[in-house]
Order: sequence, then structure tokens, then C-alpha cells
Amino acid sequence: DFTFLPGALYSRKFTIDGEQISLQVQDTPFVSLEDDTDSICCQEQINRSIYWADGFVFVYSITDYESYRVIRPLHQHIRKIHPNANIPLLLMANKGDLLRARQVSSKEGLQLASELGGTYYEVSARENCEGVHEAFQQLCQEVSRMIGSCNGEKRRGLHLVRPKSPNMQDLKRRLKQALTSKGKSATTL
Repeated sequence: DFTFLPGALYSRKFTIDGEQISLQVQDTPFVSLEDDTDSICCQEQINRSIYWADGFVFVYSITDYESYRVIRPLHQHIRKIHPNANIPLLLMANKGDLLRARQVSSKEGLQLASELGGTYYEVSARENCEGVHEAFQQLCQEVSRMIGSCNGEKRRGLHLVRPKSPNMQDLKRRLKQALTSKGKSATTL
């Protein structure tokens, strides 16, 4: 039930294996390859998100080979930030409903997921959100198992303060403005 906007942070609570968990999904801004190389160009916000993340979802379009090409360098970038961590990841091929425009085969997707040590899903977010939900649920189960197996030893990054939802930050900012504005008209929250 997420409608993603680049750079936005979404928070949801749900139950996995009888335990309620809080999920934060950071939809990172677009990442691209630098001038026909295998190096990525990304914003600092992505590095911050990578540092605190407990799992990753790599999404590409089956109709856009360039979006597929960026996955491997992005994964290498993540490994530089978390060199020894065993962080669950999911490779999601989107636009599964546009088979006639396919540029990336399922075989290529499966091969890349195997290489990266992740799980592969081919979905159509437009036609069937159940596939997306199932993929996220599996990733959350893997993250939950990884955190549970730490035996009290926190993986680097888990102790960091997670970013707050932009909606809550905006609400706090507007409330502060309303409280500090003397003699000005009331601000509607």
C-alpha cells in the first residue's frame, strides 16, 4: 500500500510470525551510471540510507536495460559501506505486464540475484500489487531473522537513529512556526 515518491520515507507497522514490527522504507532518488562506465552517480542521501538500512530492494524495469545495468555497481557501492555485513536483499524486476517491450530476460534477473545473493521477483506493480507485497514480506522475514540472530550484538548501523518520516518533520516544523509567530495569523496544521 505504498505509493513511492523519490526520496520519501514511509513507515508502516505490521505483523510477521506473530510479532509486530515497524518498517521504514526509504525510496532513494534515482541512481545512474557515470558516462558509460560501471561507476554510479548518486546523492549523499543514498549513502545515509545505505548506512542505516537492514535490507535492500533493488528495482529495475524489464523494459529498460540501463536500469538493470545499474544494479551491480550499486550493490558494489553498498558493499563498500557494509563490507562484512550479511544484509538481506531483494532483486525486483518491475513492469512484468509489458512483456512485448522486454529488454531484460527473467534468466538475466535470476542470474544477477544469484550473483548478489538475493531473492528474485518479477512483478507488475500496476496490475498486481500482491507480488510486491509478497516480496516485501519475505525480505522483512529475512531482516527479522538476521536481527534476531545477532544475539544482542548489533550490526554496524543498527544503533544509528533512523530518519524520521518527512510528514512528521513537516508537522513539527509547522507547529514550531505556529507557536513562535507572534501577532501573525494562525497557521493551519
